[in-house]
Amino acid sequence: MAGLKVDIVAMDALGDADQATWRAMLASDPALNSPYFRPEFARVAGRVSPRAAVAVFSRGGETVGFFPHQRRGGAMQPLAAPMNDYHGVIAFSGQGPSLEEAARVLGATRLNVTAWVGPTAHGEDRRTVQVELGEGGYEGWYAERRTTHGKFFKDKERARRSMEAELGPLRVERGLRDPALLDWLIELKRDQYRRTARHDIFACGWTADLLHALLRTDEDGFGASMAGLWAGDRLTAIEYSLHAGDQYHFWFPGYEPSLARCSPGILLSMDTMRLASELGYRTFDFGFEGEHYKKYFCNGARVVREAMVLKPGLGAAVSQAAVGALNLAGAERGDRLRASARRRWAAIEACETTPTSRLRGAVQAAGAALAKMRRTSTRPVPA
Repeated sequence: MAGLKVDIVAMDALGDADQATWRAMLASDPALNSPYFRPEFARVAGRVSPRAAVAVFSRGGETVGFFPHQRRGGAMQPLAAPMNDYHGVIAFSGQGPSLEEAARVLGATRLNVTAWVGPTAHGEDRRTVQVELGEGGYEGWYAERRTTHGKFFKDKERARRSMEAELGPLRVERGLRDPALLDWLIELKRDQYRRTARHDIFACGWTADLLHALLRTDEDGFGASMAGLWAGDRLTAIEYSLHAGDQYHFWFPGYEPSLARCSPGILLSMDTMRLASELGYRTFDFGFEGEHYKKYFCNGARVVREAMVLKPGLGAAVSQAAVGALNLAGAERGDRLRASARRRWAAIEACETTPTSRLRGAVQAAGAALAKMRRTSTRPVPA
């Protein structure tokens, strides 16, 4: 078999033939059925994210894959990280390079992925969860979920009535593209990051610019939009989503914290699914599992891989030795600490484009982690 080669080009430099090959690859592999793999997403993100490009892999002169990415120093990440919920090499089913092959040819000091779709022996599994609508559509899904998880959904029906009684009639609108609404949502998210001591992914600027640019995109069945829930005249929740084909990916939800008791975000997701299903959307992707409500909503799941591939050498050896030493203390503490630290650092490194801003983010993250550890260590033990 011919050796794997790579050319690094700007997304806008891909010609019509490349675009056609890209789309044919998507059609060949159901695992790539997500808005994040669409060339429209890569084209918009490639214009916004600093140091963005596309790796075009070939064997014997024939293109075998595309990998949209961005560089931060010597490190490489999928394009639009840390906000890209699925990534991998776009290739014909079963013919693309593995993560290890791609990393070797790309030659980056470090290739960090959080939701890799495709072959790899590196890293660990993570799950994303979906609502899959069957022949019964939204109504069929809701009837089954209400039967299976009656207490949860009855509680949400009560919350809906309570919010209406307190604030006025509820109404939901989707397909919204008002920049002012997006700014409102971004401020809600930034406030959430401050309250939870997480890295503010919007402080760097380009990430907010990306959401605005995608909001202006509506071509070939691909686009981004928002849905909002109003109670009377009050906006209580908003959610930013990507959509393409029959796939609807919930991306950034936000709601008024003072109304948490009424679950406005959950009510909005339900009504958005109902309205979007009437337009032909059949899979509603909620991203990574974790939030408690997702187990009541979702009837489907996908497995992706989180991994870091280090360039062979001292850095990789030292990293593995440190993890091994921590593991000797028991309970695989090294692996858990590494996963937590890697996720925090991956977000900081992807957002921040200068060494100074990355250092500042790392110091803040370390302070938040130390504070959390102190709270945990001083927590009273039940008698």
